[in-house]
Amino acid sequence: MSTHVVRLPEAQLRPLMAAYDASVRSRRWHTLLMVACVAAAMLLASISAEVSPVKFLENIHRFPSYIIRLFHLENGQPVWTDFGEWFWGLGRWLRLLWETLLMAYVGTLLGALTAACLAFLGAANVAPARWVRLVVRRFCELCRTVPELVFALLFVIAFGLGPMAGVLAVAIHTLGALGKLFAEVVENIDMKPVEGVSSTGAPWHVAMRFGALPQVLSNFASYALLRFEVNVRGAAVMGFVGAGGIGQDLIEAIRKFYYSDVSAILVMILVTVAIIDSLTSLLRHRLIGLEGKN
Repeated sequence: MSTHVVRLPEAQLRPLMAAYDASVRSRRWHTLLMVACVAAAMLLASISAEVSPVKFLENIHRFPSYIIRLFHLENGQPVWTDFGEWFWGLGRWLRLLWETLLMAYVGTLLGALTAACLAFLGAANVAPARWVRLVVRRFCELCRTVPELVFALLFVIAFGLGPMAGVLAVAIHTLGALGKLFAEVVENIDMKPVEGVSSTGAPWHVAMRFGALPQVLSNFASYALLRFEVNVRGAAVMGFVGAGGIGQDLIEAIRKFYYSDVSAILVMILVTVAIIDSLTSLLRHRLIGLEGKN
């Protein structure tokens, strides 16, 4: 089957080509203007933050040298030549690492359960009142806007040093993050089961329990597991402000320039996070019916 290319007369083609060229030039100018604005914003931000490119170039060699130093013992030998010396504090570090995992687990559990309860109040399609939805949404925004370390520092001041401050900080930040995600999941449910339960005269909480919850439970669990992965990494640095966990030994080793201790603790954290990521990913895939696809 032959096809014929239709060519417009020159009188009609010329204004169309001119309009196309003008559109291309306009988009190029818009792109250049955007790049210039971003560059100007970065320059102004650098000036206000006292970022010095000269100082950066003068000291950039220290970063790779510091990384190299992390993998050498005090006698100058590579760390893998003496694992006993490298992991001399293994017993204590494992105990603190277990404390970190417990902080992340308990904080995630408390935050996820609270977020699951608030999600139905913050979802636009099932919230009992508009003002309730707005209050819940703003509360979740506040919880996830304040950094975890700030919460941890506040709780350390209030309750003293220890993992309790870290658990509360993780729980509140998890509540804010999962509250938004859970509410969005609820907003995408099929409303027919909810309407069916409500039509029997059941109160709002019963309609949520039997009409909405079965539709979102697997997604809630999947998001909670994903958040647990994030919280394990977050809890690892809670010790920086005295909130317990492996972070307290890590920051001490950094401040005292115990290079091999820093690398040993980091290796333990990396291996632990990698294992947890793999396990939670497997569980999430099973929950959403994707087992065997990866």
